[in-house]
Amino acid sequence: MTTREALTRHLGQYITEHKKAFIERVLNHRTRYVTLVLEDIFQSQNASATVRTAECMGLQDIHIIEHENKYGTNKRVLKGSNKWIDMHRYKMKGFNNTEICFRKLRESGYKILVTDPSPDGIPIDEVPIDTKLALVMGNELHGASDTALQLADEKVFIPMYGFTESFNISVSAAICLNVLLTKVRNSSAAWALTPEEKEAIQLQWYRKVVRRSDLIEQEFLRSIK
Repeated sequence: MTTREALTRHLGQYITEHKKAFIERVLNHRTRYVTLVLEDIFQSQNASATVRTAECMGLQDIHIIEHENKYGTNKRVLKGSNKWIDMHRYKMKGFNNTEICFRKLRESGYKILVTDPSPDGIPIDEVPIDTKLALVMGNELHGASDTALQLADEKVFIPMYGFTESFNISVSAAICLNVLLTKVRNSSAAWALTPEEKEAIQLQWYRKVVRRSDLIEQEFLRSIK
């Protein structure tokens, strides 16, 4: 048994069986096959609602690009959803953080889909799901940046039939993610987390659930040296 496995088992003693079963069910639906990228969102309630949507949909990772606008949160909107996902932030001054984020995603095997209402894109329901997908949402006023559009593998849009040009960003994310994840989960794609990923995230979540888990962990690690 590894130290991580032993520590997870030890912390599990402080968690009810019902809670552990709930965590296991959530882990079984978690995915890194689809991820979400938020580029320069400036309204905290929009960013928070989108993060909450992504967590409810089963995403494990969200990538936050910051240029002009710093990522902010609204706790009442988040409702603790940010505790259960991995947030990757790109905010280096003097660098093009969109380029940095996209390069990292491509190195991890993602195809980059940038949402844009222009007619030269493809409808979200026609996106192939034969590879990992990173869905990029631009900011509330101007949409995706020129850099994001130039570097995109595909531009995608949600078919609309009314007078209004766009949805709220959290609504757009919900529609796009629901379409993509439904297709992915009904396919033969290897969308689930690996056993190693599940093990690492399970410990991460146990630490959040158990009160004073840091002190319990320190005492346990001392006892097994």
